[in-house]
Amino acid sequence: MGKRKKKDKAKGPPIADGADRHTYYERAVQCVESEIDFVDDQFQRLTGRRAEKLREDFCGTANTACEWVRRRPTNRAVGIDLSSEVLAWGRAHRATNLGAGACERIELIEGDVTTTATPDQDIIIAMNFSYWIFKSRETLRSYFAFARSQLAKDGVFFLDCYGGYDAFRVMKEKTDHGDFTYIWDQASYNPVDGTMLCHIHFKFADGSRLDQAFTYEWRLWTLPEIQELLGEAGFGDIKVYWQGWDDDEEDGNGVFEPVTCADPDAGWICYLSGQS
Repeated sequence: MGKRKKKDKAKGPPIADGADRHTYYERAVQCVESEIDFVDDQFQRLTGRRAEKLREDFCGTANTACEWVRRRPTNRAVGIDLSSEVLAWGRAHRATNLGAGACERIELIEGDVTTTATPDQDIIIAMNFSYWIFKSRETLRSYFAFARSQLAKDGVFFLDCYGGYDAFRVMKEKTDHGDFTYIWDQASYNPVDGTMLCHIHFKFADGSRLDQAFTYEWRLWTLPEIQELLGEAGFGDIKVYWQGWDDDEEDGNGVFEPVTCADPDAGWICYLSGQS
């Protein structure tokens, strides 16, 4: 008699079936520790004092706002987003993990960032290019003006931007994170009006995928346009912060400093600030 064939081990369900898109987004896209390091240090550099009140616009899971609250027992945060689903996730997975007392210093609001009043903020942040949802100069300037109205007299508005000649291309960029691959998909770009369609996909070790986990329909704004609109909205001392270069690693060094000139790289990410 021949040997019996060994039965294959039963395969479990595809990893993608149980994947939480918010968890993988945070792992792939966010580094809230360095982001809060940056805004905290720059605010003190610009104003000469420590900030206590921070508002996170388009907050999503409020991961950044939670990091702010963790930093000092005097810190308070407000997070604003239109999505009740993502806010509920943030409350369940982030805010409640802050511990007794700390979770009382954060408020998550389902609302419109252009009309939700939370006055006298030291810092307002709009990160991950979320404000690009405003596709006209009028609507973006109006948002900037409202943000300025919600700041303290010496408050600072921080936002980020990306660009470079690759930003205008239809392309996919893959980043290996060990147990999953993050795929940034620039699916379409219209050079006539600057609108673009982007997706985030996740691919897992078993080959399963979470396609279009997130989709963005926005305008690709340039740095000169953003600075002009910040000025038109009444902001002063507008700064652009560029990342330094590590020659040994042949990569960015994670340190962002104010610049007035930068290299025209294929792809870059920077910060901006404006004072009220």
